[in-house]
Amino acid sequence: MADVMDKLVSLCKRRGYIYQSSEIYGGLNGCWDYGPLGVELLRNIKETWWRAMTWREDVEGLDASILLHPRVWEASGHVENFTDPLVDCRGCKARFRQDLLTEAQREAGQCPVCGQRGVLTEARAFNLMFKTFVGPVEDDSARVYLRPETAQGIFVNFLNVQAAMRQKLPFGIAQIGKAFRNEINTRNFLFRTREFEQMEMQYFVMPGTEDQWFDYWREQRWQWYRRIGLPEGKLRWHQHLGDELAHYARAAFDVQYEFPFGWGEIEGIHNRGNYDLSQHEKFSGKGLQYFDEQTREKVTACVIETSIGASRTLMATLVEAYREEEVNGEQRVVMRLHPRIAPVKAAVLPLVRRDGMPELARQLVDELRPHLPVFYDEGGAIGRRYRRMDEIGTPYCITIDSQTLQDGTVTLRDRDTMAQDRVAAADLRREIDTRTEAWVAEA
Repeated sequence: MADVMDKLVSLCKRRGYIYQSSEIYGGLNGCWDYGPLGVELLRNIKETWWRAMTWREDVEGLDASILLHPRVWEASGHVENFTDPLVDCRGCKARFRQDLLTEAQREAGQCPVCGQRGVLTEARAFNLMFKTFVGPVEDDSARVYLRPETAQGIFVNFLNVQAAMRQKLPFGIAQIGKAFRNEINTRNFLFRTREFEQMEMQYFVMPGTEDQWFDYWREQRWQWYRRIGLPEGKLRWHQHLGDELAHYARAAFDVQYEFPFGWGEIEGIHNRGNYDLSQHEKFSGKGLQYFDEQTREKVTACVIETSIGASRTLMATLVEAYREEEVNGEQRVVMRLHPRIAPVKAAVLPLVRRDGMPELARQLVDELRPHLPVFYDEGGAIGRRYRRMDEIGTPYCITIDSQTLQDGTVTLRDRDTMAQDRVAAADLRREIDTRTEAWVAEA
């Protein structure tokens, strides 16, 4: 299965999805750059999520600062609790998270790199937040942190949003943004990185209704994955129990996807109770209670959180899409991305470079481009061009041929089935939209 990941990483670089950050200088571990196709795929995933969240009357959008007052992270518990257990090898000097070692390695103090036994140090707490400084003086009074999550910017703006938008409980605040974690061990491509994007929505509810809304948002989030092409057979719920529960959580479930390296979390749904607003009231000295006009009482809202990793979700869609097939004795690599999120929706291909076909093809590109991302390609045999489009995940290829010159129809080729149908050029947008909505992920 590791072979699949190696092939996928190679394809991502070759076709302009994802590059190693600062590669010409040897790369920076745990950091990745999104190329022309990768940035479009990521944008499409974020847009699909944003619409699902904010195209409702009860959810508002926000874009909070990456740098927050340092007291925010004391109130949230990150200064005290946002740690991993770090151990060092006295022999080869490698460093590891203790909880990622096997039980046998922990008991023997065995280094997984050099294999020596009894060489691991005692575990010590390592805070994952990146530190920096505000202003010209680098001392403790100027120390701030790059945010390790986007949620806290939502909590400290709770009353600002509620008052400005005249929202009543229950209502949510959604945000997409960068977060930073100084991971001890980055691994598995985009799965564990030091810089990533989160898509979070904090839903504020009346005390006593948390369980009902927790179940509601679990169901809503589960259904969303079908809209981006992840089949239910590759997803599962993982419930947090006992020591797994975060210090703020009353209940928590992860949505996990089956990656080639095993099951991994792509989203967490948490019942956070009233922990967050209570903590920020305590540390800031400012009231964050909601005034209930019906009861004429002030209450501290409880929170249901949905927190999804945009980068991990993108990685899951790439893994799910990757296929190697044999077609007429030849190997075909195809990325079966859902047409809704594919970076390029259609390619326009003149069959030959004569008889006015390139001119007609260019005219069609100009007509389609204001409505969907299209790609023009006239280089090489038509079969080779089809294969190039298959490999980047383009759902539809539109071929201009001699019949087009006669009756205005084109050949519409489906990426997944490779079936070819004659469609009037004037009907292409409607046909592509219809097929996109009807597309179903493989189970």
